[in-house]
Amino acid sequence: MLRTAFVLYAILTIGLPAFSQNAVTQDVYACRDISDEKARLACYDAAVGRLRAAEESGDVTTISRAQVEQVKRDSFGFKIPSLPNFTNRGGAKPESEVTSITAAVRSVSTGAGKLRITLDNGQVWSQIDDKSVRAKNAKSAEISQAALGSYKMKLDDGLAFRVKREQ
Repeated sequence: MLRTAFVLYAILTIGLPAFSQNAVTQDVYACRDISDEKARLACYDAAVGRLRAAEESGDVTTISRAQVEQVKRDSFGFKIPSLPNFTNRGGAKPESEVTSITAAVRSVSTGAGKLRITLDNGQVWSQIDDKSVRAKNAKSAEISQAALGSYKMKLDDGLAFRVKREQ
């Protein structure tokens, strides 16, 4: 029973803002089909008023393409099913898929013969294969997608080894 209540709560808290945002923007788009200029202007005024109120209350948020790309880079290496799928709408330029990132290395530690790499952007990656990798004084790391949802890292353009994202 508690699980059902939690699922219902999650659906309502996640779904209602999305529904609200869609309904508010659809109100604005619906106005363009009105042929009478005064009625169309009145429709736009009312719809924009609802849109502003939704923005001020936090029900609607506008994000830029740069913000979407930043979220993709920050979440690289994680599977986050609850992250909204920002799709190509209205014929806009399609979003680029992030398939690799490069970041400065903050620190490298070793435990049980495996590397743990902390990047300047806060990401932490751990080695999952048995390759012997030189990591002393590493300055940069390039992480790229590999086969079957795995990831490979190169430190300072060195040997590639398999990693997983820890945080």
